[in-house]
Amino acid sequence: MYVELKTGHDIDRGPAWISRVQFSKSGRTVYFHGRTLRHFRSFDANHYDVETGEKFWVSGPHRDGQDRRYSNVPVEVDPDVADVYARFRQGGSLDLSPSTDETP
Repeated sequence: MYVELKTGHDIDRGPAWISRVQFSKSGRTVYFHGRTLRHFRSFDANHYDVETGEKFWVSGPHRDGQDRRYSNVPVEVDPDVADVYARFRQGGSLDLSPSTDETP
């Protein structure tokens, strides 16, 4: 998944990651890098950290790599998803292991 920190940063300039996340059964909560992100709606964010209140944008990655809408600030790709993400960018699927409910 594409995850971008919105709080404290200009539009599309916060740190962002292509990373594995885990969803709750309802799909309204995302677990990411030790954080619990709960779903909500606002102009520029769709999740917030339940501990810090920081706002995040969480979405599926774009095949063309243009995950940020208004800037070209680099996005960090977590090492454990780098191969899967590279194949996805070349036209492959997001190959998810059946033994996990985590999604890149």
